[in-house]
Amino acid sequence: MAPSHVLKCCQKVLAWVPVAFIALVVAWSYYAYVVELFTISSTAEKVVYLVVFHLSFVMFVWSYWKTIFTSPASPSNEFCLSKADKEQYEKEERPESQQEILRRAAKDLPIYTTTASRAIRYCDRCQLIKPDRCHHCSACDICVLKMDHHCPWVNNCVGFSNYKFFLLFLMYSLLYCLFVAATVLQYFIKFWTLCRRKAAENCPKNELPDTHAKFHVLFLFFVAAMFFISILSLFSYHCWLVSKNRSTIETFRAPTFRNGPDKNGFSLGCSKNLREVFGDEKKYWLLPIFTSLGDGCNFPTRLVIMDPEQLAVSSQNEPAKSSGANQTFPPRPLSESQNRLLANDSQWVESGPEEENVKSGAKKHIIVSLES
Repeated sequence: MAPSHVLKCCQKVLAWVPVAFIALVVAWSYYAYVVELFTISSTAEKVVYLVVFHLSFVMFVWSYWKTIFTSPASPSNEFCLSKADKEQYEKEERPESQQEILRRAAKDLPIYTTTASRAIRYCDRCQLIKPDRCHHCSACDICVLKMDHHCPWVNNCVGFSNYKFFLLFLMYSLLYCLFVAATVLQYFIKFWTLCRRKAAENCPKNELPDTHAKFHVLFLFFVAAMFFISILSLFSYHCWLVSKNRSTIETFRAPTFRNGPDKNGFSLGCSKNLREVFGDEKKYWLLPIFTSLGDGCNFPTRLVIMDPEQLAVSSQNEPAKSSGANQTFPPRPLSESQNRLLANDSQWVESGPEEENVKSGAKKHIIVSLES
């Protein structure tokens, strides 16, 4: 017991090493830019550069802090099995019987996705039914709502509660590195030229002073440029994910709906996908404060098709009910944020194969349909 406890403590301490490394690099970059660089710059440059630098620095640190210390959101208690269901589930040995228990428990839950084998997504570790887009993080040892990935550079899971902060952290770190590299470039060229001239012993005496500031300037440019290039690719990738309303996990493993795997199942179009992450009020988009729509458990879907039996019920304006063991996708009410996202869509899109199965009536029905 004791060795395992010590091992876990060591793992927790080591997990903060990447964060400590980033913090040291940022602290050194602040010292090199504010203290060392401006010992050789003019007064006019100091005023303009320092204002812009501190603005980008504050936003970068603020968003990084929020990404690190915002706890990942977990499913609410409604997704946990009752004590009786849990005991019955643990007693059952056959997977079919266990799935029957899960279907019964999930009949009123807002879920539409299943495993690849069309089973209810259940976490044995947390002992709960997973909401749509929820996954278990082995590093945090919890189920995380709309989990994107576990990031070692923030020592935290990136998911529903802090995905906006993570995007802003990437954006502001990108701007921070770009500004530092661009403003340091002229001094980098002068010092680099000075070093080469000294090596050739033909350096004019009226060049920049030979101080230790040049070493900070040289390394500051290299570090800023290196981080800018690496962060640019990551930020571009996540911008693409937001436009498609996908997580990193869903990119590699598409969520499975009743009509099969659909990597665009949660995509509502670029504008609405953006609003789902950043919220409705644009004045808060660039601030690291939580404005994402929804509760992390319910997500509007691009296309969810009902059973033929349910179509007859919905044609009479009655709520859809579970039709038994084959009912994998329980009905769910739209949350307030979902209604806002779906409010502007009045056109209904019909599906190919399903259309032929329901032509016996006067109407063709689809629950939710949005063009991505």
